[in-house]
Amino acid sequence: MSVRHALLALLSEGPKYGLQLRQEFEARTGEVWPLNVGQVYTTLQRLERDGLVESDDSAEEGPQKAFRITADGAHELGEWLRTPPDMASPPRDELVIKVMVALGLHGVDVREVVQVHRRHLVELMQQWTRLKGDADEHDVGFALVVDAELFRLESLIRWLDAADARIARLATDVPEAMPATTSSVPKARRRVGSGR
Repeated sequence: MSVRHALLALLSEGPKYGLQLRQEFEARTGEVWPLNVGQVYTTLQRLERDGLVESDDSAEEGPQKAFRITADGAHELGEWLRTPPDMASPPRDELVIKVMVALGLHGVDVREVVQVHRRHLVELMQQWTRLKGDADEHDVGFALVVDAELFRLESLIRWLDAADARIARLATDVPEAMPATTSSVPKARRRVGSGR
């Protein structure tokens, strides 16, 4: 998550104080990602150093110092909003890594590992669904965050189901050996968007 760019977006609406930025950031993101006020001021100092925001020179450091976006900051914000994030390489997902590592461990029932995590994800989906049901229907920010989380959890569950099916097929085809790597696939073919 880019706190830097989120603060620029908030400042594009007009000058604001650090504490105000923290409160608005949390409100706009459905109060799901708490932000430390120290992180806000550190980020604002970097933005000011980079010429993307400016502050009241008359005010001292702290809660009474107002910040506003500069022309360079507005340009940076516009570029960030229109630039898709780099998704060519998969992120380091602890769940994926855990399943991949478990494949190579003797004495570990990988399918049981998969099912433990699947149950946990289903429980999380149920919790998010309850939160969504209890939320104010006009709180669009929170609803969007919950939807994103539900879709993310659903995709992980689908991946676990696919992994379980693949592992089950492999176990019936070759009961003694489960390859732990994809070394037979050339590296160039494993990278999406590599241009090779």
